Amino acid sequence: MPGSATLVLERGKLLAVESTAPAAEVRSRVVGEAKVIAAKRPLAPRHWALVGFLAVLGPGLMVMLADTDAGSVVTAAQSGARWGYSLLPLEVGLIPVLYLVMELTVRLGIATGKGHARLVRDCFGGKWAFISVATLVLSTTGALVTELAGISGVAAMEGIPPLVSVPAAAVFLGLIVLSGSYRRVERIGVGLGLFELAFLVAALRAHPAVASLAKSFTSLGPVGHSGYLAIVAANVGAVVMPWMIFYQQAAVVDKGLTPKDLHVARADTAIGAVITQVVMIAVLVATAAAVYAHRGSHGTMQLRNVQSISAALVPSLGVSAGRLAFALGITGAALVAAIVVSLAAAWAFAEASGARGSLNQRARQAPVFYGAYYASLAIAAVLALAWGHAVQLSIAVEIGNSLLLPIVLGFLLAIAWKALPAPYRLSRARSAITVVVVVAVLVLNFVMVFQGGGL
Repeated sequence: MPGSATLVLERGKLLAVESTAPAAEVRSRVVGEAKVIAAKRPLAPRHWALVGFLAVLGPGLMVMLADTDAGSVVTAAQSGARWGYSLLPLEVGLIPVLYLVMELTVRLGIATGKGHARLVRDCFGGKWAFISVATLVLSTTGALVTELAGISGVAAMEGIPPLVSVPAAAVFLGLIVLSGSYRRVERIGVGLGLFELAFLVAALRAHPAVASLAKSFTSLGPVGHSGYLAIVAANVGAVVMPWMIFYQQAAVVDKGLTPKDLHVARADTAIGAVITQVVMIAVLVATAAAVYAHRGSHGTMQLRNVQSISAALVPSLGVSAGRLAFALGITGAALVAAIVVSLAAAWAFAEASGARGSLNQRARQAPVFYGAYYASLAIAAVLALAWGHAVQLSIAVEIGNSLLLPIVLGFLLAIAWKALPAPYRLSRARSAITVVVVVAVLVLNFVMVFQGGGL
């Protein structure tokens, strides 16, 4: 007859074993009981706090990683190549600007439970919502084309033609949203975006001069030079994109965040703002160390695309390291930006039309939302194949974003004053600071437009 085993437990701890069973059976029983106890044991308060914090993180981090898209990388690279480290203070100073604007979208999304386009519709009517969304769709289509062009540029470096890379990227982006869960899409997007950290490796391996980095914070740079002012405006224009506002507010709602999550959601936005600007700084430093510091041999190199950036880093990083760093960084940046841009358009279109739109629904439950998402991918893929790596397209997209930004930021401030309930309203001081920041961003965006978008 098989023996028996009795485990003597006190507060989940094994004190003694009384057994007539074989040793192997006793060992198995002890292991099994230990697993049950571990499963039932509650987490310590600090562990629950960490779990709760990580559960809320995501919308801000993802939209900020998307902010450092292919066009922004080219802007940062050109800044370092032409002007060295002189724009470092600007990149650092843009962190609070970015946070200040994007925190409003978090506040609105959590307090009202509605996306940006839905609030425009509710506060100002369907006509204004249509105008807002129509211009946004044009902007997001252009941005998506540049992301697909960036991916095809990386693929071309490995001998893969655009006819293969562009459709493959579009199919991959189309499959991501079929998971039926916002949280899964977010995890995939953030995971892809973290490849941008390869730029940090590039910056460190370029061995920048610490003294030159420090000196940039004690001088203004050539502020009287029109080309310098143009690159300043381009960097400011790249820090807040119109589709970022539509995306983050809708993502906060789709994720189901509530007022108790507001503090963590703000921290999420702050962390994302720091990371995206650190990536921009890394690109600037890498190209400044590789190109500007050796401008005697490189001349006035124009870093207009992925291939030229990669080639510029070869002298300091080596062929393999230079190509790998920027291939990973650009691909990650372009993919997460493509997801965010496409979803921003889809959410805005669904909200403005009054239709259902959520990644937590299947395609048959939200046909307008998914139809808009796939239509934007298809149109952008066709245009990317037709126009390829045209620099004029990137400039047109930047100018289009600049022209759209006054509408989006204007609505953002107006809705904040009109729709936020009392506990979430902006104080007078915060309102004044936000207005000043928004006006400064708009002025610099228009400077970029009048300069022709040239870098």
